Order: sequence, then C-alpha cells, then structure tokens
Amino acid sequence: MRTLTAGLFISLDGVVEAPDQWHFPYFDEDMGAAVDAQLGSADTLLLGRVTYDSFAGAWPDRESGGGEDAAFARKLGDARKYVVSRRDQQFTWRNSERLADGLVDGVTALKSAPGDGAIAMSGSPSVVRQLLQAGLIDELHLLVHPVAVRNGARLFDEGTPIPLALLSSRAFGTGVLHLVYGPDPETRTGGYEEAKAHLRQ
Repeated sequence: MRTLTAGLFISLDGVVEAPDQWHFPYFDEDMGAAVDAQLGSADTLLLGRVTYDSFAGAWPDRESGGGEDAAFARKLGDARKYVVSRRDQQFTWRNSERLADGLVDGVTALKSAPGDGAIAMSGSPSVVRQLLQAGLIDELHLLVHPVAVRNGARLFDEGTPIPLALLSSRAFGTGVLHLVYGPDPETRTGGYEEAKAHLRQ
C-alpha cells in the first residue's frame, strides 16, 4: 500500500491558516529540505480545493518564470494531482483531476493503487483532519513555528481524540520544530493513580 504524508506549517498556538502571512521569516535551507523531502519527492499530490486553487494560481507561473523555485515548481507540475472537491471544476494546472468516490473511499483506492511512489498533501487542514480521523495518514509532518499567531483557523477542532505516535523530531536553527507523527499502534490507558508512580519521591 502506498504511503500518504501530510505537511503543514503551524504556529505555536496551532494556527494553520494563511501561513504566508507569518512563516516566511523562518524559512531557511533546513525547512526547504524538509518540504522537498515530504512534498517534492512525491509522484502524486492530494489537495483540498482551496489549497489547489492557491497552488494552481502560483506554481505554474513560477515554473515558467525560471526563477530559483522553478525546479520545485516543475516537480509539483509533473506530479499527478487529485483535488478533493464536492463539485466539478475546470483544472488549468496539468495532471490535475477531481478525486473520485468521496474522500475516504477515494483515498483508500489511491493508497491501494499499483506503484510505490508516495502520495503527499500540503495544507488542506480540513482534509487532513478527516483523513487522520479515518486512520489514512501515515505521516503527519508539522513544521511548528515559534510564534503565537493568535488569529485564524487551527489544525484541530472539537471532536474525539486522535492518538498519534511521534516518529521523529528535529529542531532547526530558526527555532522551528519539525515533528513527524504517525498512528499510535498502542492503546493507552491509565489515570492519576498510574501516573503518580512516576513522580519523584
């Protein structure tokens, strides 16, 4: 089964909305490498409609512009792109199509399709929430920025807990933490009675 990864820029207080307004001061070579490893190496992209519209409005022009980010833009353009949308729409960015069969069934089919290339997501927090709840995301890459944005939509809303296991962590020189989570294989139980045994005497 193919691996599905999701990457998000997120503030210290959990905001994922409009990262273009607060994350660029922290973007350095380490973050660029992390984004390229998670997103740029995938041969298939899964995007919510809002994220797709934003990407399609920017990356094709960056590719044709031939600037420093043209090579990365070309990778995104060459990838097969599936868009999560409730309505049909015209796609102007090459290799783009609407995800069929609904979100959970459609993503399950994508992961089960032949091939071993990764499927990657960027942004699309509402889609990420639903896929985490369904247990379909293998790696959640959070680039946690040392800033409290204090306004905007957050990654997690109200609902039942989603247990996760920390797969890796790395601190960048800018203070950004690159945290990678996956589904927690353990069923965790316990309360204060169990916890107090670990308090120092």
